[in-house]
This record gives sequence, structure tokens and C-alpha cells, in this order.
Amino acid sequence: MAVKTIGVVGCGLMGSGIAQVCAGAGLTTWVCEVDQGALDRGMARIRKFLDDGVAKGKVTAEDRDKVLGNLKGTTKLDALAPCELVIEAAVENLETKRQVFSALDQAVAPDAVLSSNTSSLSITEIAAHTKRPERVVGLHFFNPVPIMKLVEIIRALTTSDAAFAKAQEFVTQIGKTPVLCKDTPGFVVNRLLVPYLLDAVRVLETGIASKEDIDNGMKLGCGHPMGPLTLLDFVGLDTTYYIANIMFEEFKEPRFAAPPLLKRMVLAGHLGRKSGRGFYDYSR
Repeated sequence: MAVKTIGVVGCGLMGSGIAQVCAGAGLTTWVCEVDQGALDRGMARIRKFLDDGVAKGKVTAEDRDKVLGNLKGTTKLDALAPCELVIEAAVENLETKRQVFSALDQAVAPDAVLSSNTSSLSITEIAAHTKRPERVVGLHFFNPVPIMKLVEIIRALTTSDAAFAKAQEFVTQIGKTPVLCKDTPGFVVNRLLVPYLLDAVRVLETGIASKEDIDNGMKLGCGHPMGPLTLLDFVGLDTTYYIANIMFEEFKEPRFAAPPLLKRMVLAGHLGRKSGRGFYDYSR
């Protein structure tokens, strides 16, 4: 049976996008945040995205109102009790996710599926902190969620066939395309993407080419929509650095080792678009 009620824990950049897509697919969508201020900011982000769509003629006012009508905000995890599937989109910190999953385990029905939007952490390890490891999967969405079509569905060692099938059905239900993979650091996309991004930093670091020529080389030579250094700025240098360190810790392969330049830029607070400066300057 199709999912009717969904829960999203966290209403930041990713969580708000996930909630918007779920509500847009006609699902009753409960959004939980740590406090009312964070919840209000997340809901305002969704409304702004939809209002901008209306202004550009990409969304009708009626559809916007339907999406907003399907959203329900809360600061209590217990409010997610009716949810058949819950997506955790909290900060990328294992201890935080353990606490969320432990609390969700008590809050929702025993047959509900629990999922994490983690881009790098072990789903099997997260599942081990619940009493239902067979009902835990990974659902890795991509930013910006309303636009990007892909969702990686990650199967932990403990995930049951029924829970995995439910996750696939849900992803299709909300209009996304699933990619199925095993529980390994980086999953599919980051396993391939991160070494490419790190190599771009190494090419810049060693003076082989300028940042503009590196980006233009990949855009015009390989047909990529944006160059690797521009993409790093968009994703966040700290995010890529964090993922690279997890992958290097797991595999101990040089291709996953973060270049010194990337580390220095993160330490300097040059994180990309979100900080106003990365490989390019966004302050103007």
C-alpha cells in the first residue's frame, strides 16, 4: 500500500526540501524541529521556494496552497506517531542520529520504516541503535531536493526485503528515481564524485591550471553542467572534506585523502557559497 503519512526530522536545507516534495506528492507530511524558531525558518524556506515558483509561473497558486496544506509542523517527536515512514534529515553527526533514531523507535508504530538522509554515515550502525534494525534504510536525497530527481536507497545488512521494497515504492510515489546500493561509505554517487572533486583541488594546488580553466575544461570538454571547483563551492567545502575523511578512514586509499589546500580552506572558513567565499568570491 502507498504511504499516506510521512515524517521528516529536521527542516534545514535538505529537510525542508524533502518535506516540500512529500507534501507536493499529496502526502500528509509532519515536520519536526528542535525548537519553534528552527521550525518557522524551515517552513518559511518552503513557502519562499513555492512563492518564487508562483512568481515565475512554474507553480500555480492552487498547487502552492495544496502543498502548504499538507504540511504539519511540530517540535515533539511523539507527534510523528501516525507516520508510516520517517526520514531523518538532522545534522551529519552520528551521535545526533543515534539519539533521533532511539527516540523515533519509541514514538512510531513497530511496522513503520525509519530512514536516514545521511550522505556518508553507516546505515547499519544507525540501525543498531533501534529495536527494529530490519525496518531501517538509507534515503539519500540530493540538493536542491525539489529539482534533483535522484534518491539513493541504501540497504543495511539488517534491512528486510519488506522495508526495502517500501522505501522503493515511496521514492517512486514522490516522483523520484531510485538508485539501489549496499551500505558502504559514499554509497554510489559520492563514491565516484568525491575522488573527482579532490583531484580537481590537487590540479589547482599543484599549479597545473587555474580554477577557471579547470572548471571550463570539465564543462566544455566533458559536458558537465558546472566545473568541479564551482560544484565544491555549491556543495560546501566542509561537507566534502567531512565525507572524504570518512571514506579515507574506511578504505585507506589515497584517492579519498583530502588535499592540504582543501583542509586549509575549511579551517579558514572559506566554505563556498554558504560562507560567501570558497574557490570563488560570492560576497559581491
